[in-house]
Amino acid sequence: MHLSTQIIRTIRLTEKATLLGESQSKYVFEVAPHANKVEIRKAIEELFGKKVLAVNTSNHFGKARRQRTAAAGRSAEWKKAVVTLAPGERIELA
Repeated sequence: MHLSTQIIRTIRLTEKATLLGESQSKYVFEVAPHANKVEIRKAIEELFGKKVLAVNTSNHFGKARRQRTAAAGRSAEWKKAVVTLAPGERIELA
């Protein structure tokens, strides 16, 4: 339906995500808000050539922000996917 590069936007490199990758073979990606778990699984398998066991997703809604004026804005909304790979599989990030 959609290109894999449109579904997977970027990998999230945080302390927690790095620990998950090293210890449990789980990787955290920022994905398109419309993408479902099946599309995310297919995109990861197509882009990296790895076997995906599970995909967990969560939506992160933008917070209201103000900067010394009455005019309010919002921070960006995004969707996170935690992808669990098969035992022995790794994604090289370097």
